[in-house]
Amino acid sequence: MLLIENFIALFLESAPWLILGLTVAGIMKVLVPSQLMAKHLGKSGPMATVKAALFGAPLPLCSCGVIPAALGLRRSGASKAATTSFLISTPETGVDSVSISYAMLGPFMAIIRPIAAITSAITAGILVGTENSIPASASDQPAETCCASKTPEPEPCCSNEKAQIKQATTLNKLAEGLRFTYIDLVRDISLWLVIGLGFAALIKTFIPAEFLLQWGDGFMAFVVMALVGVPMYICATASTPIAAGLLFSGVSPGATLVFMLVGPATNIATMGLVKTELGNRTLAIYLASVVGVGFAFGYLTNYLAALWGMDFLAQAQHVHSMVSPTITYGTSILLAGLMVYGLMGKYLSHQQG
Repeated sequence: MLLIENFIALFLESAPWLILGLTVAGIMKVLVPSQLMAKHLGKSGPMATVKAALFGAPLPLCSCGVIPAALGLRRSGASKAATTSFLISTPETGVDSVSISYAMLGPFMAIIRPIAAITSAITAGILVGTENSIPASASDQPAETCCASKTPEPEPCCSNEKAQIKQATTLNKLAEGLRFTYIDLVRDISLWLVIGLGFAALIKTFIPAEFLLQWGDGFMAFVVMALVGVPMYICATASTPIAAGLLFSGVSPGATLVFMLVGPATNIATMGLVKTELGNRTLAIYLASVVGVGFAFGYLTNYLAALWGMDFLAQAQHVHSMVSPTITYGTSILLAGLMVYGLMGKYLSHQQG
């Protein structure tokens, strides 16, 4: 009974902020189209690496969703460095995971998490080095037919009609972006989010703090969290409830951050893509950068937490008090409905397949 109560409490805590993150993510998908990314990341040089990290960090793509996006960038001419940077920053953080981090871990972890993710992405990209980009093949370019060149669409004759068409296009794009986050993204993360919340509830209910404290808050704790995180196929959003369970059961904030950085970025599918498309050397740099920068920020997090005497539980409770019960229950019902819809759709598609 206590396990169910803890699961429900964690779900209620995360729902308002997750819905907020999904909404912002949908808007950002409209504002940052893939063509714009390909244009900026196709150039070689350190600036493309930095841009790739900054472009990828807020995007609402999970561990599986980033693979086709990164592959598309690579095939569109992005360098190995830019592609590597994008592959790391995108799954490690995002507006949805930052919002749920703020809710469950407090403002400090919500700030340092994306900073660490962007730093690890830029580090990996710089180490990989800039290489000549691969030009897009003719089949990747939009076909230009004679009809398209000779018979353009007639332009609206008046400014009002132009404004109406522009407004309708913007609303359609916004609807597509929100549909992507509310339907497609929720479908992808629902199972892992349930697993994450369930794991956090199990930790909170059954595992005493003394058991987790035995690993300490230094190097060995970081190694254990990295070993746990590397094989896990989990997105940044779903890893956050697990991290909250670990943190509030005695794991140091630095070790918790290591888990949140390593887990989403190092699943088998992503490493396979890096090896196949970018080579063994890039894969080695990829793993070393994720783990190495994760450890460095883990030490920094522990140092700052001790220096400033942070109480992460109090921070999280303060965040929860900011949301009214009406909003909490309303967004929880909405999120539960979206998750059920997504899981049913995935189940039915597997049955038909």
